[in-house]
Amino acid sequence: MWTVRRSFPQTEGILELAGLDSTVRVLRDGYGIPQVYADSPHDLFFAQGFVQAQDRFFEMDYRRHLASGRLAELFGRNALESDMFVRTLGWRRVAEQELALLSTDARSYLKSFAEGVNAYLAETDGAEMSLEYAALRLSGLSYTPEDWTPADSLVWLKAMSWTLGSNIEDEIDRSLQSAQLTRQEVESLWPTYPFEVNKPIVNQGALVDGVFEQDATGPGTRFPARPPFRAGPPVPARPPFRVDAQPSLREAKAASSQLTRLLGTGDSLGSNAWAVSGARTASGAPMIANDPHLGASLPSPWYQMGLHCNEVSQDCPFDVAGFTFAGLPGVVIGHNADIAWGLSTLFADVQDLYLEKLVAEDRYLYDGRERELDTRVESFAVEGEAEPVEITVRESQHGPLISDVDEELEAVGGAAPVPKSAEPSEERSAESSVGGYAVALRWTALEPGRTAEALFGLNTASNWNDFREAVRDFDVPGQSLVYADTAGHIGYQAAGLIPIRRIGQGNWPVPGWDPAYEWDNDFVPYDALPSVLDPGDGYVIAANQTVIGDDYPYYLGSSTDYGYRATRIGDLLLEDDSLTVEDMAAIQLDNYSQLAKTATFRLRDISLPGNYYQQGQRTLGKWDFHMDADSPGAAYFAMVWASVLDLTFSDQLPEDTLPSGDSRWWTVMEQLLKEPRNPFWDDISTLDTRETRDDILHMAMVTARDELTRRLSRRASDWQWGKLHTLTLRNESEQVTDGASPGFLFDRGGYELGGGSSIVSATSYHVSEGFEATSVPSMRMVVSLDDLDSSIWVNLTGASGHAFHENYTDQTDLWLDGQSLPWVFTRADVEGAAESELTLEPG
Repeated sequence: MWTVRRSFPQTEGILELAGLDSTVRVLRDGYGIPQVYADSPHDLFFAQGFVQAQDRFFEMDYRRHLASGRLAELFGRNALESDMFVRTLGWRRVAEQELALLSTDARSYLKSFAEGVNAYLAETDGAEMSLEYAALRLSGLSYTPEDWTPADSLVWLKAMSWTLGSNIEDEIDRSLQSAQLTRQEVESLWPTYPFEVNKPIVNQGALVDGVFEQDATGPGTRFPARPPFRAGPPVPARPPFRVDAQPSLREAKAASSQLTRLLGTGDSLGSNAWAVSGARTASGAPMIANDPHLGASLPSPWYQMGLHCNEVSQDCPFDVAGFTFAGLPGVVIGHNADIAWGLSTLFADVQDLYLEKLVAEDRYLYDGRERELDTRVESFAVEGEAEPVEITVRESQHGPLISDVDEELEAVGGAAPVPKSAEPSEERSAESSVGGYAVALRWTALEPGRTAEALFGLNTASNWNDFREAVRDFDVPGQSLVYADTAGHIGYQAAGLIPIRRIGQGNWPVPGWDPAYEWDNDFVPYDALPSVLDPGDGYVIAANQTVIGDDYPYYLGSSTDYGYRATRIGDLLLEDDSLTVEDMAAIQLDNYSQLAKTATFRLRDISLPGNYYQQGQRTLGKWDFHMDADSPGAAYFAMVWASVLDLTFSDQLPEDTLPSGDSRWWTVMEQLLKEPRNPFWDDISTLDTRETRDDILHMAMVTARDELTRRLSRRASDWQWGKLHTLTLRNESEQVTDGASPGFLFDRGGYELGGGSSIVSATSYHVSEGFEATSVPSMRMVVSLDDLDSSIWVNLTGASGHAFHENYTDQTDLWLDGQSLPWVFTRADVEGAAESELTLEPG
């Protein structure tokens, strides 16, 4: 018990810390959520770093190792492949470059935060930091954490940019599918956004003189002479590159997937975020709601806290509370005394894959000429091994060759023709070549940016103009930000560095040797990005749907959600013009499934043999299309849905591109259900039979009934969706140890859930891999701008990252039950709710 408890933080009394300039108070409520009060930004961020390290240092340390490509130092060979991929991308190098781009104030905040973390490290050692370090020492690791640096904070923003803005796997999937399907069939699996059914975020406005104006009904006279997007040449029957290059793409996807798994990324990531004006609330003041959908992990990705200057002034402008990431100063989502904001992923297309024609190990072809690849050597210390492992990272003008990560790629491109010289027509067999194809990644996050600057600006903004100026620096990941303020305004702003392509839309890997596929030298201007202040509808919803109509001249991306969540949220908001905080929270918990309603219409008409199978079908007759945890109809529908997707596509798609079941697949199936003889319905393995829609639905319903009997019960009335759809919260390090770490110490679960993919209560799963939830609402918040102290919030887990601490998962039951905590903000209410106070004094 002593080993477990000795890492628990001191939360009461007095601590003297070298580096502080004056006294700091840290007040915690019964859930361990800290509110920090200080006289200066230096002391405020110093204390934030210290307090976060008290609660979450192992998480912080793990994340900086992951994002810097150094996990193998802790976990050995199991982590080496992901380290190689991260170092190939070069996140750490970019993070270090970003420091020089930040303002003096922003750099000072990061430095003060790092000093606070290091003050914690100076007084704490080894197993006293967390139980995870004790477990690592028992496995033989001799490890002393390094001091924290500002780059350690910035590098995690790169990791989150990958988590929230990666669409390269979509590009690869299209390419892999093209080996077995026609181009038309592939495109049918990636349908365009259904504007006729689901609205975009912004329904008004146009560009005037290059600036987005929400009241404009058409473009202004000085609209760009050529549209920023051109569709390019006619689409060929196959992609504009050799299919022989697909092994490189498959390996690139494998490396990408490995990193995605380590980052805890689940399926159908996104967020619900919306703001309503006072015209729709009981108080007459705006409200804002946000629940980001991230991979389920323990501890939660989020850390709740408040940062307060004792006297708010130009010299000390912070009075803010909300959610941040452990290891990052400031607040990422939340509110200050004047404004509130929420985030939802924009899913802008900011990544492109370029197939490079290699003519030698160190050269590639571009525009008919050979160019040298840039190279650098990366060295990896590996736990348990005496000698480091080294790799050579190669980069073309487009970016790092991510297909180099796996040693098996030495043989990739064996059948691909490789140019002998600058003349593309002169080809030689790859059998005598050291070249082939490689895959390079161009990505906006691989250029240094100023996102950290934007976060500090949001923390201190006091009105719409301040907010928009802060967001101007939000480079990556691309985000949709919703806004509300105490003056009664609501708004929306799209943000991010989004490339302008010469041709195409970045949906497929493109030939790197052809200059026609380059990005232009500029990005979509910030002032041209869609925004709206006080929309006439009285609300704005950003739930990962497409941002604006297809007449908008700039291409932003096509990997968005298809809008079913947003439409449902809008329908619920319109039911009441006197919304309360409780009403907003109830909407976040909505389990209604539009797909279920659409598909059930067909399923009820299928003729099934005998009472046994008809019992399952009858659960749909009395079902209200809500995916509630205790619902038999929800369990049956989910199993049928999984079976339909499997029977329809498993025979025709590559195994690594099988359906996930997200909103894209909903849109695909909505169309297929209208086409009973579409070729996708046919099982190509049955050579003498051509299956139709009703044949597949029949088989799926039979399969679902049998599977539910096997898993749950023969009695349909005993079925419950939550028995299938469970959540287990796992320590992040288990992703790299392949479950070898002592999960019984750190993990909690399997909780029974309602909800599902593309539902407002987005507890998503990959339908081809089972029903366990892989991404969930990682937190929920509702902010009332009438009375900030009446706001509510809840985290997926708790404030503490220490297993067996009372605040480790003390919010999880609340989260499961759809409940929240009071979110006090003003000093009097914070002091009234405090159950402990730690005083930090200069040492």
